[in-house]
Amino acid sequence: MKKYIIYFGILLVGLLLGWLIFGDSSKKEAEHNHNEVSETNQMWTCSMHPQIMQPEPGDCPICGMDLIPAESGSDGLLADQFKLTKNAMALANIQTTIIGNGNVDGNTIKLSGKIAENEEANAVQVSYFSGRIERLNVSFTGEDVRKGQLLATIYSPELYAAQQELITASSLKESQPTLYKAVRNKLKLWKLSENQINQIEETGKVKENFPVYATVSGTVTEKLVEQGDYIKQGQQLLKIANLNTVWANFDVYENQIDFFKKGQEVLVTTNAYANKEFKGKVDFIEPILNTKTRTVTLRVVLNNKNDVFKPGMFVTANIERVSRSNDEVLTIPASAVLWTGERSVVYLKTNPDQTVFEMREVVLGNQIGNEYEVLEGLFVGNEIVTNGTFTVDAAAQLKGKKSMMNKDGGKVMTGHEGHLGMDNNASKKESDHANMNERLTGSEKFQEQLKVVYNDYIKLKDALVKEDSKNTSDNATSLLNNLSKVDMKLLTDNNAHTHWMSLVKEIQSSATFISKTSDIKEQRDHFKHLSSHLINAVQLFGVKEKVYVEFCPMADNNNGAYWLSKVEKVINPYFGEAMLTCGEVKQVIE
Repeated sequence: MKKYIIYFGILLVGLLLGWLIFGDSSKKEAEHNHNEVSETNQMWTCSMHPQIMQPEPGDCPICGMDLIPAESGSDGLLADQFKLTKNAMALANIQTTIIGNGNVDGNTIKLSGKIAENEEANAVQVSYFSGRIERLNVSFTGEDVRKGQLLATIYSPELYAAQQELITASSLKESQPTLYKAVRNKLKLWKLSENQINQIEETGKVKENFPVYATVSGTVTEKLVEQGDYIKQGQQLLKIANLNTVWANFDVYENQIDFFKKGQEVLVTTNAYANKEFKGKVDFIEPILNTKTRTVTLRVVLNNKNDVFKPGMFVTANIERVSRSNDEVLTIPASAVLWTGERSVVYLKTNPDQTVFEMREVVLGNQIGNEYEVLEGLFVGNEIVTNGTFTVDAAAQLKGKKSMMNKDGGKVMTGHEGHLGMDNNASKKESDHANMNERLTGSEKFQEQLKVVYNDYIKLKDALVKEDSKNTSDNATSLLNNLSKVDMKLLTDNNAHTHWMSLVKEIQSSATFISKTSDIKEQRDHFKHLSSHLINAVQLFGVKEKVYVEFCPMADNNNGAYWLSKVEKVINPYFGEAMLTCGEVKQVIE
């Protein structure tokens, strides 16, 4: 019996030892297998192209950079939030700023406007009697005339008859003085001088043709008749403007009206004289609001004795705003704001310790210098993107988050995604979604004028591809010329007006730099800024054709830069032959 008990005890000890040894090994094997599965699920992405997702490390198929481990899971992010890697932040030079209250006293408000004739100094030259123009001494508009200068010679049958009446009445002036005075007064009503009337009376000869003299000095702005025309008494012959002083008319939106008053000092600048400032004072603020544009006209009278200003010329005014009580306002840099439709958006960094971002819609007030007042959407202490905003927005679009032109989220198709084997139905669905961009109200004529500017930009871009600095400069000059012809009055929407005036100033600045330098590197540096603002303009207003927004991550010292193209094929203007095909399509604007 003892023998069996001993055998049974040995068996139990053996089982216990086996469990301790092999059970722990199985557990370790299970843990090892779990870790292998976890590592197998690791995905790899590119810091500059977050849409790239591969199951193993390697090189980015777009830019060739080393892939990095992708963030696993949602990491607790909300639906509208997205995260950028620190590497991507550094490469794109994305900078953020914590905003707070700023006192705007002493800052200036910039207004855009046009030069117009001083209507108070304008005159209309008329004929005081009817007849036929035998000779017209003014050949063209723009001709200068002096007061007392002979403008025209007119044959007048009724004036001929009146002269004969004077000669007859002069022989009866002793017996019929009343008749004599009446005939003389009749001629005076036709603006004949005392000397002319006396000469007719003394010589007893009737003049067939009578001269018309200028009553003012100035510049002929309009010819209303031609030589040989028959005219009536009081008919207008010429319009003459005295351009020694001119008006600068600026549009002021209704929420800005109380910032201005008559007599304020104004500094006016124009692209024609980029390094000069001209002083003036607010002379008039229109009392009636234009219900279509929601603006009033602010008028400044400028001295123009040196013929600096031409009617129709674009000008910018810097005006010290009138301070108000409680003038503490929240302001943000203009570089932080992206415009889309009726919305203004910024990108908010939601966590000070993480590179997590979220699009935030804001309501803006006045532009004061290089900053905007914020009326709604942000609070003191918020941290927002102030440099590289467009790059952050592109990342949001690629990740399918809410973005500048994609209000409700969902991925926007890029050229790269189009080449990665999307089927036709999926591609069409993404493309349709991409076309649901909000666009500001503008007439077809405005779009056609903007398209001329866009075509000049494309020629400029092609010249950079060829590294042809002269043609680059020439095309920038042509762009500036056609930009000045874009009529912002075709924009009837108040919001569209504001956006266009803000954009046109930036486009002018960048294009002017390009036109004035022959250094291809400097031209490319300013081309980056020109492209950024023109992309915004094309997105907001459209040019009635498909436009490709393309991006090179290696441009601008690896900070990345965008440009516009008429074709999907990438032809890089920042490197030319050195890296001709570097880049990808980021967005398609219909």
